[in-house]
Amino acid sequence: MSGMRAYAGLLRVRQWTKNLAVFAALVFARRLTDPASLAEVMEAFVAFCLASSAAYIVNDIRDRDADRLHPVKSRRPIAAGAVGVGEAWVLAAVLVAAAFAAAALSGVRLVASVAAYLALQAAYNLKLKHVPTLEVFALAAGFVIRVAAGAWILAVEVSPWLLLCTMNLALFLALAKRRHELIEMEDGAGAHRKVLDSYSPHLLDQMISIVAAATVVTYALYTLAEQTVRKFGSAHMIWTTPFVILGVFRYLYLIHQKKLGGSPEWVLLTDLPILATVVLWAATAAAIVYL
Repeated sequence: MSGMRAYAGLLRVRQWTKNLAVFAALVFARRLTDPASLAEVMEAFVAFCLASSAAYIVNDIRDRDADRLHPVKSRRPIAAGAVGVGEAWVLAAVLVAAAFAAAALSGVRLVASVAAYLALQAAYNLKLKHVPTLEVFALAAGFVIRVAAGAWILAVEVSPWLLLCTMNLALFLALAKRRHELIEMEDGAGAHRKVLDSYSPHLLDQMISIVAAATVVTYALYTLAEQTVRKFGSAHMIWTTPFVILGVFRYLYLIHQKKLGGSPEWVLLTDLPILATVVLWAATAAAIVYL
């Protein structure tokens, strides 16, 4: 593994797609065409990308021994020995400083949001990742912070239903990832991730079913909420719900029939039906919101 490629892998650039959640408030507040608002959210996106990469590096440092037992994660730069632990700590510190510097360009609200995100990641790495069920809620909270931060820096109201839907969707993806790890690693799952010893495929399937249904219901309630109808002038957002259901169904199919789900961001970028569903949802939502 070449030096530059190793450092690029350490940043996990592919997972920066998760930080697109900060754009939710911009889109639904009808501010996408406002240059000043767009610039503020872009600053938030950059700040969260830097902060999330720092968190990934710390996670890889702490999990390097366990990662060496995983068929895929063993190729991560630190686990593979391509990047030293000392170098990784320095890079993580530089990224944290850069994240706060980028956040400061937007103001104290973004600085506070990035600080809250990094505090959550620190708690996750130190303790929460070993606590069953609470660990996936910690992952979901990271997405909620991103969405809330996008609304906070723009000083726009965000629907509680939208935040709840975000949490449920993040739980759905996180539980699917745990299921994939548990089945893929079989008897060695606990050695790779200790918390997996507390789960079983049957338990995770039940949890996934609950949050999959909750995701669809909370999204539908968001589209029909008084606040949403008042903002967009109609209840037409409800017609985007079938795309949400289709996306959830497709992901469940990939989990159970194709044995995928270990890397949600990879599925989003490579599975054509999922990608088409997201594009159709976005096009329909944009037409309703802006036209």
